[in-house]
Amino acid sequence: MATRVDLCNAIRALSMDAVQKANSGHPGAPMGMAEIAEVLWNHNLSHNPTNPQWANRDRFVLSNGHGSMLIYSLLHLTGYDVTMDDIKSFRQLHSRCAGHPEYGYAPGVETTTGPLGQGIANGVGFAMAEKLLASQFNKPGHDIVDHYTYVFLGDGCMMEGVSHEACALAGTWGLGKLVAFWDDNGISIDGHIEGWYTDDTAGRFKAYGWHVVSVDGHDQAAIQKAIDEAKSVTDKPSLICCKTIIGKGSPNKCGSHDCHGSALGEAEVAATREAIGWPHAPFEIPADVYEGWNQKDKGAKREADWNAKFDAYAKAYPAEAAEFKRRMAGELPANWKALTDAIIAETNEKAEKLATRQASQKAITALAPILPEFLGGSADLTGSNLTAAKEFKHVSGKEPGNYISYGVREFGMAAIMNGMALHGGLLPYGGTFHMFSDYMKNGMRMSALMHQRVIYVLTHDSIGQGEDGPTHQPVENTSGLRMIPRMDVWRPADSTETTVAWVAAVERTEGPTSLVLSRQAVPGIKHDAKDFELIRKGGYVFSDAAGKADVIIIANGSELDLAIQAAAELNAAGTKVRVVSMPSTNVFDRQDQAYKDSVLTPGVKRVAVEAAHPDFWRKYVGIEGAVVGIDTFGESAPGGALFKHFGFTVENVVNTVKSVL
Repeated sequence: MATRVDLCNAIRALSMDAVQKANSGHPGAPMGMAEIAEVLWNHNLSHNPTNPQWANRDRFVLSNGHGSMLIYSLLHLTGYDVTMDDIKSFRQLHSRCAGHPEYGYAPGVETTTGPLGQGIANGVGFAMAEKLLASQFNKPGHDIVDHYTYVFLGDGCMMEGVSHEACALAGTWGLGKLVAFWDDNGISIDGHIEGWYTDDTAGRFKAYGWHVVSVDGHDQAAIQKAIDEAKSVTDKPSLICCKTIIGKGSPNKCGSHDCHGSALGEAEVAATREAIGWPHAPFEIPADVYEGWNQKDKGAKREADWNAKFDAYAKAYPAEAAEFKRRMAGELPANWKALTDAIIAETNEKAEKLATRQASQKAITALAPILPEFLGGSADLTGSNLTAAKEFKHVSGKEPGNYISYGVREFGMAAIMNGMALHGGLLPYGGTFHMFSDYMKNGMRMSALMHQRVIYVLTHDSIGQGEDGPTHQPVENTSGLRMIPRMDVWRPADSTETTVAWVAAVERTEGPTSLVLSRQAVPGIKHDAKDFELIRKGGYVFSDAAGKADVIIIANGSELDLAIQAAAELNAAGTKVRVVSMPSTNVFDRQDQAYKDSVLTPGVKRVAVEAAHPDFWRKYVGIEGAVVGIDTFGESAPGGALFKHFGFTVENVVNTVKSVL
């Protein structure tokens, strides 16, 4: 019968062998955290390898994602559909065992990690989602939402600023079902960290409001005791500081950065085998070790027990049970289309003159009653982003609700929302000034990388921001977001386009959406009903010339009105102008070629107008066209004065059109 030492050494052997075969990777963290992993995964983690999507499973996050062979080893050994061939193909093209854990590749990987600090922030999102859903669905005697979030993290995660943002909020929320294990091995890529990381980490987390305990990370009894203690503290998240030796078992490279980011080498792998008493060939695991790790039967029983609880819940609360299943499946309400069609039509009928951020708030207010999964928030700019409806209730972790004040934590907000979306059952959106999307860009990129339905509300979208000046006036940001694969960016021109954009964002399941919204009011436009579906295509003919157009003006956002006025003047002077509204270039680019050609007729000269960097628009106007844009930083002045100063005038648009004809 395999001993616990054997079980831990199986992790060490698989990790060093896979890294050695790939000649690429990080064997040190898996080898150093083997005991922690065995205690958690074999004796505490509530999971079912035969159903990785079981709703009430504990969530596990490997925030120090460079140690990816740790999670691949655990998945393989405990019985997930991760084969030895998968392990052998570690870091190779199309392998499910990618260089860092990738969501959607290997079953059991809950989130993509690698950009350090974001994994622990995702973990905070998982735990917040669990707490919110428990408050919404659990009934006396029926705790159907009742699971933990466990996170492994390393020194690099601790150094990254996003971990500070998220972990401070976790303390405020009192997330008692969040347990993090810090791999305190004192090593990063550059070597021993005392020259650049001397924080009192335990003191820092205590100050955040966490329960903190320190253990020998190789003492399994001490680790178990720490987990039991963490579970007993129900009003605080827990940090278990685990002092470990990186690369434990390697006689010549343990405790150094030599085993952090590269293979041990054939000679050291052989020496390690001898040192740990592992006589088996590479990628060979004895049957008794597999038996000691196997969690299939235990996992099936855990899920069966929960299913029985859920059946009892469904009998007592059938409506709530049906709603829980709908939300965890990510399905929209059955009457969604009829309701949203009515909302769009009503918005269009009013055709109000207002800022698109105000139109966004009206859309949120209209959608909220039919979307109980809606979870709004803002990074300390609720009154400016207008992301809260009057009916929303603020939540800080102490009381249930559906609106979160994240504080001035843009990056943390994005990473937390990713965790919430991955958890399921919630549809998170969060707001900030568009300029500060720079702070959270990598979290937004991770939303797209993982195909997650997260909605970003980005207001004050241009030099129209005004008096706050160039530090708050985005110039390049909209184009930058459009470049993120799988990110849909909408910059609507009026209330109807804004409402359509919101509906499209909610319906979208394959990635995130950024709604780029104005501070200043834009004219109300009453569209033909046929335009509603055309808006959904991302770009459409807003108004056309009589006969074949001489020129096409493409615009969006607050500049659509400018294009309309310029077209009227040009048409009156005999130049035939088509105006195209293009609220989402990403969506437009996905349309078939016939539709795109029907909007942007080949061979017709084009001018684009957007209060943003002009280079992006060259793909639409070509070298023979022109762009009215801004390729410098803004100034501090009222928005109207800035638009005039930087050439966003009817006169300049007219002259630009004439210059290309």
